[in-house]
Amino acid sequence: MPTGSRNPLKNKKPLDVYWSVSVFLPIAGKRIALLLMILALAGCRSNQAKSGEVAYVTVAQASLRDRVAAVYNKAGTVSNGERVDVLERTKNGRFVRVRDPRNEEGWMEQRYLASQDVFNGFQKIARENAIVPAQAVAATRAELNMHLQPARDADHLYQLKEGEKVELLRRDTSVRAPKSAAPSPAQPDSTAAPAYDDWFLVRDRQKRYGWVLSRMVDIDLPLEVAQYAEGQRIVADFVLNTVRDGGKDVPQYLLLLNEPRDGAPQDFDQLRVFTWNLRRHRYETAYRERNLHGVLPARAGAENFGGKEGTLPIFVVQVRDAGDKLSERKYKMNGVMVKRVLAAEAAPAVKPQTNHEKRTANNQKR
Repeated sequence: MPTGSRNPLKNKKPLDVYWSVSVFLPIAGKRIALLLMILALAGCRSNQAKSGEVAYVTVAQASLRDRVAAVYNKAGTVSNGERVDVLERTKNGRFVRVRDPRNEEGWMEQRYLASQDVFNGFQKIARENAIVPAQAVAATRAELNMHLQPARDADHLYQLKEGEKVELLRRDTSVRAPKSAAPSPAQPDSTAAPAYDDWFLVRDRQKRYGWVLSRMVDIDLPLEVAQYAEGQRIVADFVLNTVRDGGKDVPQYLLLLNEPRDGAPQDFDQLRVFTWNLRRHRYETAYRERNLHGVLPARAGAENFGGKEGTLPIFVVQVRDAGDKLSERKYKMNGVMVKRVLAAEAAPAVKPQTNHEKRTANNQKR
């Protein structure tokens, strides 16, 4: 202690020292608490957001807080897919103050929001697939996020409820990213086969589009038909027509099936047509084709073939050949008979006449 400075505890009795320390400690504690509060507030200082910045809610529901604190009042509620105006952010970027469509303002966590770029990406998917025919209708097994790309770590925006019906449009597969773990001293096995995930691009009843894990949806198909999958994975089904039996209309189906594993190079490797046997009152296989490198989407409808056949149910699938060339195959169903429509069955093209043939035809008319 410098010469001349005064020690307030010098020459004090032990009891006096005890009282001096007991008074000093609460004051020091308050100062420390005040210092911690100042540091906390410094971390929560906010930065003004860009003018006109918007975001979209990615969770089913979130509360708006009147303050960034452990204890807060509820200032409003926002729901999945809602657009909000971004007003400011905390300095650490964890919380955002927003204004919802009902002019309610409050703070919410940044991780519950998607940017305008992510929203634009989902709008692009919707435009590109608006006219793609549904390949099947399925129900979700649990609450699901709809992803922008077929990958677990891809951006997501919309959410589906458990048991919600969606239309399946396309299939894709991706390599599953390995789970993060502590580094092992042993060298990783570079020859180990990667794990894959199969995904479906789906469209919900609100016409929202996104990718979901295929294993998390179940195709909505009568058990009388689904039981004939024989261990294969049903990826698409179409009602070709109906037949009358016992006063009710019974649908007849086209099923597209694939290997029962994720990561197959083709969307489907076989097709089967099931017709209804009116005498035995059960489904039977009317047509089957295997070893296909099929690509979704497929389509089904009706076409007028003229003459005795008239209008018949048809379906069209896309198949890659050994040279990776993609082509369409059309089939027609007449009763319980399914037949591929070949180019030779189409109306023959009219061959243009030569000048000599034209002159000969004119002379014959004379």
